[in-house]
Amino acid sequence: MAIGQMTRVSLPYPTTWDIQASFGGRPMSLGTLAIQSVTGNQINGAVNFRGTFHPIQGTWNEATRQIAFQSPFATFVGTMVSQDERGLPLRHYVLQGHVSMKPPSIRAKETGTFTAVTYMRLR
Repeated sequence: MAIGQMTRVSLPYPTTWDIQASFGGRPMSLGTLAIQSVTGNQINGAVNFRGTFHPIQGTWNEATRQIAFQSPFATFVGTMVSQDERGLPLRHYVLQGHVSMKPPSIRAKETGTFTAVTYMRLR
């Protein structure tokens, strides 16, 4: 049996992110994004905007730092940037992009933007 090779990715996991979605330029929803695993270019986790976590599945492109994932209520597509905190052992991560709502959401067919943030301690 061959043992698979681990590949390091810049998208941190497992992580919990604060996520905000905006529609029509107005912040509408605050929630939590949990990225539980990144295997190859596949991501798994959950998103919570109204008190219940819903599963997400998607893809991560390491070369372009692009993420795309969907939940039962929305599709998210964006990019990630990271920056080290000067003077503190912290790295900040930001996901930004577009969100498209889908049925059965009450916002079905609406589009907007999202921003998700988290940080990790550096060694």
